[in-house]
Amino acid sequence: MPSVIAPLSSLPQFDPRRVPVLGVDAHLPRVPAAAQTAQALRLRFDSAPEWVPEVVHERDFTDRPLRHAAVLIPIVMRERATVLLTERTVHLSTHSGQVAFPGGSADPEDANPAATALREAWEEVGLEGRYVEVLGELATYRTGTGFSITPVVALVEPDCTLNPNAYEVADVFEVPLDYLLDPSHHRRHAFEWEGVTREWFSMPYEDAAGKTHFIWGATAGMLRNFYRFMLA
Repeated sequence: MPSVIAPLSSLPQFDPRRVPVLGVDAHLPRVPAAAQTAQALRLRFDSAPEWVPEVVHERDFTDRPLRHAAVLIPIVMRERATVLLTERTVHLSTHSGQVAFPGGSADPEDANPAATALREAWEEVGLEGRYVEVLGELATYRTGTGFSITPVVALVEPDCTLNPNAYEVADVFEVPLDYLLDPSHHRRHAFEWEGVTREWFSMPYEDAAGKTHFIWGATAGMLRNFYRFMLA
């Protein structure tokens, strides 16, 4: 029998932006700028250290069988490196309107998580594989909605062309990598519903046009793990 506990994003009138901030991790060190160059990132994944992911499993909100998925963490190698993110359209059945990495469920013909992530990035934002250099994978992240997600980190050429799928993607934007790897921008939240407490990170980012992109939940959790990997 399916669980009666729904994911927070599906609760009526739930808005993660309105949940109080419990703390900000400004006391933790930032990832040095020298570690964020293309060559430094390649070396990091070529000789990956032993590390412990901080967020690996959200509290379960479903009893359905685990489904495998992959996302691409696309680092655009501009003069100041950025991470390419999407805002999902509001009519989608899962995670509608939320900030996410390009990605989705694995298909039987996908050879590995990188193949899933690259296929989904092409389908969602029109990112061609010829612009992408896969570096490696981070620890899997299990969502409360029953997905086991493998984050695939990759370098992306800055002159890439994109063609977002308007049905799935409302917006494509970039956030500086050094902003996301600075824990002074990592905020902690918690929310209790029907006796179950859910905790998560958020990393709000205001772009040059003044729009605030609210990065939270699984996307923020995987970025937090990327931070831990980079400092290990």
